Amino acid sequence: MSEKNLKKPQTREEFLKMLTEAARKEAEARSILLGRLAKPTLSGTAKLLNVHRDTLYSWLKEFNVDFKDVVEGLSVARLSEAAESSKKYTYLIGEALVGEGNEVAHIDLLIGDKEGPVGEAFANGLAHLSMGHTPLLAVIRPNLPPKPHTLLVPKVTVKNLEDANKVFGPAQAAVAKAIADAVEEGIIPKDKVDDWVVVCSVFIHPEASDYRKIYHYNYSATKLALKRAMAKYPSLEKVFYDKDRAKHPMMGFRVPRLWRPPYLQISLDIPHIERTKRIIAQIPRSDRIILEAGTPLIKRYGTKVISELREMAKDVFFLADLKTLDVGKVEVDIAYEETADAVIAAGLAPAETLDAFIYEAKRLGIYAAIDMLNVENPIEKLKTLKEPPDIVVIHRGIDQETGRTIGLELIKNLRETFKDKKILIAVAGGIIPETAKEALEKGADIIVVGRYITQSKDVERSVREFLELTPEMREDIDVHRVHVE
Repeated sequence: MSEKNLKKPQTREEFLKMLTEAARKEAEARSILLGRLAKPTLSGTAKLLNVHRDTLYSWLKEFNVDFKDVVEGLSVARLSEAAESSKKYTYLIGEALVGEGNEVAHIDLLIGDKEGPVGEAFANGLAHLSMGHTPLLAVIRPNLPPKPHTLLVPKVTVKNLEDANKVFGPAQAAVAKAIADAVEEGIIPKDKVDDWVVVCSVFIHPEASDYRKIYHYNYSATKLALKRAMAKYPSLEKVFYDKDRAKHPMMGFRVPRLWRPPYLQISLDIPHIERTKRIIAQIPRSDRIILEAGTPLIKRYGTKVISELREMAKDVFFLADLKTLDVGKVEVDIAYEETADAVIAAGLAPAETLDAFIYEAKRLGIYAAIDMLNVENPIEKLKTLKEPPDIVVIHRGIDQETGRTIGLELIKNLRETFKDKKILIAVAGGIIPETAKEALEKGADIIVVGRYITQSKDVERSVREFLELTPEMREDIDVHRVHVE
């Protein structure tokens, strides 16, 4: 929009004309970007008008204009045409992380047609400069850009000449050389070099100092990102396979997920934190282990005990046995704030409480478990819920442990009843290796063990007894799996 649109319109007609034109342009841009019919947004329209959203709100109120009426008045046919036209444009995305230390390179890039969304982003980036993030054309050397022309955008704020030299030197040359080599090697089709452009976002650490490493890492990352973009990497199968196995290198810890049962859940019910820490210190490292902050421990120290124990076992899956009976959402939030990966509610709670409990856990991205201790008909109880929990615990209480049977026939019934749902089944209550083996054979995903381990004179040996029960439980992902692309 031109500078005149910065001024407040004098009449309602003038305002409507200006608003409609901006809303139309915003809707067309969104339709092209998304490849489908899209309505304009108030924020996007305000941005096109170059005014604050609150200012636009005040004008709407002053001139008695309803933004919804403006949206509905736009030509659906024209917007549909814009959305359809975007489908013929190439729009590919690539990403790669290469290297180590301060010189590590992280590249995000777009490659596609000059006349499509990528071309529009290229032109906008080159025309709209931002302090500390000034885009520049990649060049192999001064006066020699590669083809397709490539816009390099610094991710980290350039604060001084030293930072600028790294971007305008090794990073710029590396990206340009990678583009040129990609064309020569056939990664980018030669017949597209005048039709396509590239937008490449580059990360340069402020403390990076080795120019040779900056060059090499950014060259490799750009080339890899291009290959991935052209191959439309990753496939959905790759994403689904790795999403719960992956560890992000910048985080320093892994977010554990229960992606391949069976698991051994160790119930830390002893209400003494130092004794509990000594137990954790003796537990062998294995991705098959879940640590449960038991109800007595939480009742004595509160959910903060989870964060304290987490310091000893950063990458371990922690479950908070809240045995929630009321205010399901509140209790989930409390445990979540203390880094719990899963929470347990009592199956005796009202369906409304359990629904709120499950909804909140899933909203926050942690597991919801329901303990069926003393629930007369667990299957019927689960049927009353809007959606099932992630984990169902078949549980015989400590005070009820009079024999070996623990209701294992319920495993099969649960599987058959909820065969279309992804539910993990845990078995708890006086579990010893013999009953654990039986439970695993009948299809249990998690065996919950307390006193047999926590009161053992040799905690590590007791844990290994359970980890040796199946070939799968003997595997340790972190020991045997090497991450490669």
